[in-house]
Order: sequence, then structure tokens, then C-alpha cells
Amino acid sequence: MAAADSPRLIAHLDMDAFYASVELLRYPELRGQPVVIGGGRRHQPEEIRDPATGAVTRRFATLRGYVGRGVATTATYEARAFGVHSAMGLMKAAALAPDAILLPTDFDAYRRYSRMFKAAVRTLADVIEDRGIDEIYIDLTRVARPGETNRKREPASDDDAWDRARDVAVAIKRAVRIATGLSCSIAVAPNKLLAKIASELDKPDGLTLLRPADVQRRIWPLPARKVNGIGPKASAKLEALGIHTIGELAGADPLWLKQQFGPRYGAWLADAAHGRDDRAVVTFSEPVSMSRETTFERDLHARRDRDALSAIFTELCADVAADLQRKRYVARTIGLKLRFDNFKTVTRDLTLASPTQDASAIRRAAGACLKRVPLERRIRLLGVRASALMPEDAAPEPSPPASAALPLFD
Repeated sequence: MAAADSPRLIAHLDMDAFYASVELLRYPELRGQPVVIGGGRRHQPEEIRDPATGAVTRRFATLRGYVGRGVATTATYEARAFGVHSAMGLMKAAALAPDAILLPTDFDAYRRYSRMFKAAVRTLADVIEDRGIDEIYIDLTRVARPGETNRKREPASDDDAWDRARDVAVAIKRAVRIATGLSCSIAVAPNKLLAKIASELDKPDGLTLLRPADVQRRIWPLPARKVNGIGPKASAKLEALGIHTIGELAGADPLWLKQQFGPRYGAWLADAAHGRDDRAVVTFSEPVSMSRETTFERDLHARRDRDALSAIFTELCADVAADLQRKRYVARTIGLKLRFDNFKTVTRDLTLASPTQDASAIRRAAGACLKRVPLERRIRLLGVRASALMPEDAAPEPSPPASAALPLFD
């Protein structure tokens, strides 16, 4: 345990424009240009070979004239300067930045680089909470400077602790750069809530130390929605009540916040605005579910586009099975998600007699769910989910597989 008078030091590491940065390693000629990631396979760059010299150049798709349902996964900072951001529809992005380069997503590559940067961090610190493909929390409270013989030691003073945290953060950034060729932004703060907010302050390639005395100056002027846990609905309600910044939220009467938002969420809002958060860095947690879904660039008809839908459906099931197998889990429940052209979303679930990680079994179960949904409208989104997970080595012996044929869209 850390000494009673030593500060708690939690880092949040966020990779800079992660997907886009991985693509720029593959296509370095696009550096400095506005690039949007989110296109389908048809937006794969075209390689052109000069018959005389053999030199290869690439021709890239742009957003100009884009028509479809695609959504931007991420964008380079040059594209963000035009107002493009993640989760924005590509047609809207095309209106803002028509000459931006459009690239397809490559999640296999992103997952590979994710494993690489996390492995690099673990060479310097071992209390790490995985928060997704491009971000982690790191407890630096007792991590010694690189090269010190005692890997973990108590800081002599607050200043010594913060100086040590800065040195470790610099070493982590360097290790990530060497391992992946990518940059990241790190913030060190007294807790996870503040570290998460602060990691955005000096992007890209930022290193931010946020001491308790810095909260009023650096955090309170920010919009209230910058607090992780204040979503669009809560943010809109706060603004309607005249609260726009974190500082204004901190100045609100806690009793009034409880009256407006309920006792539990109102109390949390008051604590969050003042930077209070005692959550631990959790090094491991069991996943609740694993899922894959895709939004089509055009709405598909269950009959006229049957072959395409069937192929996509099978691929989603295979991807879920691969995720389960890679992480060594089996699933007891398989679910289906459909969103139609009127934006109505329906879900169906099926609990299996025996847990599985087999692609064919998942396909059969998801197909059984599909039979329970009237397919009268065009389909905008299709997803498959595995839940009620357990480690594969704790699962009972599977039942013999059913012999039924894989159901199709019909």
C-alpha cells in the first residue's frame, strides 16, 4: 500500500486518432491531409503501376459525391479542423470536407496495434485497466522511474511523486512510439475521472499533469459534457437549467441537483464537478457480452438482397465466434439485432442448451432468432451478440450439434 501522505496518481492513456494513425503508417503519403476512416471495401485504394518504370502509385477515394449510410469511425486532425468527427454520417462529412480522403476500416490491423501498445506499457507498469481498443488507465502511484532497481517504492514527497509520474509517463510514451510508430496522449491526475478529462487537454502527443490545485483553472471552464458520465440528455437538461460548464456545475447546490436529477445521479454530478472519484484501476473484469454489427451503406431488402444479407449474417456470426475463441469464452445466449429503414430497432435472443463458441452453432441460433422477426421493411443494420458468457474451461460438455441447415433470409 502507498504511504498515507503520498498522492494517488492515475494516468489515462489515449492513442491519438488511433485508426487514422494506423492507416497513415500504411499510407504515409497521406500525412498532413484530411483523412476519414469509415468507408466500405469499395473505397480500398487503387494501386497503379507504371508499365515503363514499374513504380507504384495509389489512387484514393474522396468524400466528394459520397452517397450512402456509412458513418465516420474516426478522422485525422486535419479532417477534424473541417468539423468532421467520429460517428458523423459520411454524407454530412462530405458536405464539410468533400476533398478529404476516404479509407475503409481495417479492424484486424487496429486490434493488432492495440495489443502492441498495451504490451509496451506493461514493460513499465503492471496495474492497467483496459478500456477498449485505444485507451487504458494506469495506476502510477507506486511505479518507480525507469532504471530504478526497486520497481515500486514509496515517494519521499508529493513533488517527488509527481516528478516520478512525469518521468514514467514520458517513458511510456516513448515505449509506445518505439513499439508502434504511433503517438499517444497521457494525463496523470489524482483519479480516473480527472485523468480521462485531462487526457484531451493537450492532444495530440500530449503529456498533462493535473494536480488538485489545477482543477479550477483547467477543468472548471470546460463544458459539463466533458465529464465522462454526462451524456447528451443530461447535458441538454443542465444547459436548460443554465449550467454550461463544469465550474457552474460545481457551484450548484447539491440538494438542488438531487431534486433535478434524482438522489443518486445528482450526488454523483456534485462529486464529479469537484473532481471526486475513488474508483480503483481494475486490472481484469469478465466481459458481459461480445457482439458484431454493421450498418449498410444502402438499406437492403430481405428477399431481393437475400444473398448479400446471408453472406453478411454468416460473416458476423463467424466474427463473434472468433472473438469468443480468441478470448477463450463460450456463450449461453445468442442474440440478433435489426434496425429497419424507419429506424425501428428489434432484438431477439435465444438461450442454448449448451454454451458455445462455434460459428455454425451461433449461426443456427441467430437464424432461429431471425425467424421470429417479420421482415417486411428494408434493413438498415444487422448485428449478432453472444452473452451469458463463461470461461471455456468452466463450461460443461457441449451437446451434439443440431443437424439443421443454416437458415437464410427468405
